[in-house]
Amino acid sequence: MDEQRGRGAPQWWWHGPPWLNRWGAEGRGNRWPWPSTVLLTFFVLGGSNYAAHRQEGVRADLDVFARVLLIVGSALLLWRKRYPVAVAFGTAGAAMLYLGAGYPYGPVFFPVALACFGAIVAGHRRAAWTAMGMLWVGHVLVAHWLYRWLPPSADSASPWGQEAVVAAWVVAITAVAELARTRREQWARERAERAQAARRRADEERLRIARELHDVLAHSISVINVQAGVGLALLDTDPEQARTALTTIKAASKEALGEVRQVLDTLRTPGDAPRAPAPGLDRLPELVQQAASAGLAVEVDGDPPRLAPGTDLAAFRIVQEALTNVVRHSGSRHARVHVEHDARALRLRVEDDGPATGADAGGSGNGLAGMRERAAALGGTIEAGPRPDGGFQVLAVLPLKAKEDDR
Repeated sequence: MDEQRGRGAPQWWWHGPPWLNRWGAEGRGNRWPWPSTVLLTFFVLGGSNYAAHRQEGVRADLDVFARVLLIVGSALLLWRKRYPVAVAFGTAGAAMLYLGAGYPYGPVFFPVALACFGAIVAGHRRAAWTAMGMLWVGHVLVAHWLYRWLPPSADSASPWGQEAVVAAWVVAITAVAELARTRREQWARERAERAQAARRRADEERLRIARELHDVLAHSISVINVQAGVGLALLDTDPEQARTALTTIKAASKEALGEVRQVLDTLRTPGDAPRAPAPGLDRLPELVQQAASAGLAVEVDGDPPRLAPGTDLAAFRIVQEALTNVVRHSGSRHARVHVEHDARALRLRVEDDGPATGADAGGSGNGLAGMRERAAALGGTIEAGPRPDGGFQVLAVLPLKAKEDDR
């Protein structure tokens, strides 16, 4: 846009002379309203000349001082974005001097209207109202009392109907400026709300990806860690068993790479369909097999119902993380997974016989927090703690929501 504008006009026309921009670089932006100010100045000067011809013999002729006042009142608008209050009072003062000197009526009020409009939109309502009120009161004094002692000598009192017209214009300018200010504040609030919503969605997406990566890597690396220990311990005494452990490590690492790739697919171009379906409770046999390769016997009790994709994925990850914790932190080599459901909720209970070993496979300690976040996102709950008869238990309750078929 700037390049296209620059082809038809010199650079200083759009941004002002270089010395002016350097002088105001510490203001609220480097661009000055240069074109609009120049155009308004020419309009005010031309309109005042035309008004002087129409009011010749009634009002004082335009002289150098009158033109200086018109130029000063218009040129002050260059600072209307940086100093709106000072510009509002400055333009009102220049107009008051112009009218008090008996010069012709004309577009002298335009700079005042624009300056007060900008001040109101910028939030300086009281200052703008005061500037317009002072100008109107000064005009009333000049037009109905001070005209006897001010030029031109043959001037007479103005009709009161003229003051009503001026007051109506003041009210109209104020009303339009207040409407613009209200809309500007509303747009600013809407932009802030949209930005906050975007940040919240980005944070939620980062948390979701972090949970997915944690669940995938914690489970697979725990299996790899256990099997690596077995392989190292049996490398010399039982090479065949060490070979089996290495085979399990290879299979677990391959599966982990595949799931990590699937999670990272969500970072591709928005709108792309996932390359593979998200895991669900239909893959419980795979979890049982992976746990068995890590030396943990898992017994599954109950059949999972058909679930919505989000609930199905959360249930799978919760069971996966619970079994990973058994492998890493429990001395028991046996775990049980109970699946129960009714019309309203799915209940998953994963328990072992303990005792806790304090062993750690290098995890971050965020497993339970991740499970709680998954359950809370669906309106469910997670309870985790020691069992009365020993061992540890994780109980997840996930609500069953209505889902669209084949979605």
